[in-house]
Amino acid sequence: MQTFYKICLILMIVGGINWGLIGLFQFDFVGWLLGGSASLWSRIVFTLVGAAAIGGIPCLFTEQVTGE
Repeated sequence: MQTFYKICLILMIVGGINWGLIGLFQFDFVGWLLGGSASLWSRIVFTLVGAAAIGGIPCLFTEQVTGE
């Protein structure tokens, strides 16, 4: 499960940076990189970021996720 949470965190960071760019500069980096916000690839990335956010919810309720 450790790898799953790391992947979720990476996707959430990508999504957070993208939202920050949209908020500050009105620039959708993922959309720009993948052919527009409505392209199939952009929609797949947006869906994966949303799924990662949902998958990361259990981290809020555990004491330690690092697996030490």
